[in-house]
Amino acid sequence: MLESLGLFGLFIGCLLAATIVPFSSEALVAGAMLLDYDLWVIVLVAALGNTAGGMISFLMGWFCKWEWLEKWFKVKREKLMRVHDRVGKYGLWAALLTWMPVVGDLIAIAMGLLRLNPWWTMLLMFMGKLGRYIVAASLLGFTGLF
Repeated sequence: MLESLGLFGLFIGCLLAATIVPFSSEALVAGAMLLDYDLWVIVLVAALGNTAGGMISFLMGWFCKWEWLEKWFKVKREKLMRVHDRVGKYGLWAALLTWMPVVGDLIAIAMGLLRLNPWWTMLLMFMGKLGRYIVAASLLGFTGLF
């Protein structure tokens, strides 16, 4: 599938992976590497797509009510409150950690609930996700398979 959609497919896949759709975007990065796309283009497209997905989670927190998040996304209020309190403590810097599996989505939602500056959130989120893909691509490259 990635071969026929190319970099657009990588972008959309990484976007979806950063929302509540659970799968590994690193697998998509590995697939793009096998297709011999430029490594820096792969890393940049993956980071942009994943940031766009993270900002969707951020906007869900910004516009949704607590009850909606609990009902539609099966997020327990207690867990979201713990993340909300931690994000409140670290503020915008928490955006650097939105790359983390599972908890990254909750961090992005909590940042939206706190109504943190969306532009700074997006920039810091992008920086964290870019770092993630640089490390992932480097590790994949060291395997000798790519």
